[in-house]
Amino acid sequence: MIGRIWHGWTTKDNADAYETLLKTQIFPDILARKVPGFLRIDLLRRPSGEEVEFVTVMWFRSMQAVKGFAGERFEMAVVPQNARALLERFDETSQHYEVREMREA
Repeated sequence: MIGRIWHGWTTKDNADAYETLLKTQIFPDILARKVPGFLRIDLLRRPSGEEVEFVTVMWFRSMQAVKGFAGERFEMAVVPQNARALLERFDETSQHYEVREMREA
């Protein structure tokens, strides 16, 4: 399994609008693509000084599945224009980690 991690930051004023955009448009669009091997996406949020930081963690069965989502330049962030309008800054690339073990309580 592969975890794809990405960070973006908004102003405090844009944070709720950005979160709503993710939940109502961007995430449903990702799910609608039905990318083979895509498992789920998680959204994290925290205040960070004068900004609000967002982290998305996408879970894939393999790197081939990641490439099915992001293309051959899979490291590049996939950030739609409507999201860019609300972000102050964001990671231009995503980090990919091989999941070595998962345990549940």
